[in-house]
Amino acid sequence: MSNPQIKILACGGTIDKIYFDAKSEYEVGEPQILTILRDSNVSLDYEVESVVRKDSLEMTDEDRAEIRRAIEGSAAKCFLITHGTDTMIETAKYLENFPGRTIVLTGSMEPARFRETDAVFNVGCAVIAVQTLAAGVYVVMNGRVFDPARTQKNVGAGLFEDVS
Repeated sequence: MSNPQIKILACGGTIDKIYFDAKSEYEVGEPQILTILRDSNVSLDYEVESVVRKDSLEMTDEDRAEIRRAIEGSAAKCFLITHGTDTMIETAKYLENFPGRTIVLTGSMEPARFRETDAVFNVGCAVIAVQTLAAGVYVVMNGRVFDPARTQKNVGAGLFEDVS
């Protein structure tokens, strides 16, 4: 695919985690969005690139610069980024100022491999959002579209909130 309708940048986080035992030992595995889109029979043109494979608490500005370079190096106009939820807002703010491009970040509170997960719903919402929103950077979680400048993660409630 030379110019996909949606360029997906996988950056790890809970959505891609594989847990090994009850003590929360894990590793960030292969991008689960490929399985989610295939299992959901998504028929649009997309391309997935694994950019960073780590928990977002370990994400650095160098990692964010790598994501930025991936966007700059692509001819795509629509970008869906799977990302850990703990620093998703920080990365969204770092990715401002891409005129003419729509960038949507999403993730999950539970790994996509879990039977009960919000990953599939969040990815579905993000796929629609990236195709329909105006150019800009957004966070899509919990069935809502958020402006990163007015958003926070409510850890206790396990969701994102508008703080305007």
